[in-house]
Amino acid sequence: MKKAGNIRILIYTAAFPVLLLSLLIGPSENISLHDGVQWLLNMISGNDTDTFIQTIILQVRLPRVLTAFLVGGALSISGNSLQAIFRNPLVSPYILGLSNGAAFGAALALATGLLPLQLSAFIFGLIAVIISYLAARKHKEVSIVSLILSGIIVTGIFTALLTIVQFLSDPFKLQSIVHWTMGNLQNSGWQSLTSMLIPLFAGVILLLSMRWKMNVYALGDEEAKTSGLNPEWGKILILIAASLASSSAVAVAGVIGLYGLIVPHIVRMLSGPDNLHSTPLNFVFGGTFLLIIDDFSRTISSFEIPIGVITMLLGAPFFLFLMKKNKIGWEN
Repeated sequence: MKKAGNIRILIYTAAFPVLLLSLLIGPSENISLHDGVQWLLNMISGNDTDTFIQTIILQVRLPRVLTAFLVGGALSISGNSLQAIFRNPLVSPYILGLSNGAAFGAALALATGLLPLQLSAFIFGLIAVIISYLAARKHKEVSIVSLILSGIIVTGIFTALLTIVQFLSDPFKLQSIVHWTMGNLQNSGWQSLTSMLIPLFAGVILLLSMRWKMNVYALGDEEAKTSGLNPEWGKILILIAASLASSSAVAVAGVIGLYGLIVPHIVRMLSGPDNLHSTPLNFVFGGTFLLIIDDFSRTISSFEIPIGVITMLLGAPFFLFLMKKNKIGWEN
């Protein structure tokens, strides 16, 4: 218990230094780490600062750093909540089709302008999860295999719909949609950041407020009813909150594959399965970890690697490992 407590403290305290360091590094050849540190020291001491450096840091890097942190936190806390209520270690927004449903909704909004971007992403993300859940539900039970298979099918359907939207879009919109669906933060700015704040925080705050109920739901419906809870309505509320948080992230950053699967497992391995602790910890660790990945993607080479590609390369082997570890087969 003491070791887990120390790890939690370390994760919470490490977030700010990573945020600060991410602000001072970047691909710009005109601004080195030394220049960034010098600018920060001048800001703290009240001395005159270089206007060019200040513009790059405050108008380009700062919104991207904050966006990466919030997107990572939203995807992680959503994945943790979904795994808790479904009692399934392989569930995530990506596996259930939520990410691709939200991606289709966002692309549809970009191409047609019929609905606001955030609203369209949330509606279709929620529709994808509901379809996956209802398709896998049989005799009021949901098996692991059925949920994974239905999630794969729903993901395929919305991927096909997304392809149709891309095919019918004009070349100018098509370029932005394709670039966005790979999962990247290259176009992050203050406008996109502010557009996701309200729905993202609404979902996150709701999940944080229900984290003690997740422990009860994880025990099963009968235990939840014995405790005086309504598991059906409680799960629906958590599902809506997770969809709201993750679809807001997808609408801004695109599809960041399997991130909501990886991080909750890492957090549980570090601090234990108690959702009272792991839910807020997922938000902080998820944001910090995605920020580190984004720092890597934008500084490792002369061109920027889409962050969704990196998370998929990390997440796919991890997903296969979990399947082998949990011995998932047709009997489940």
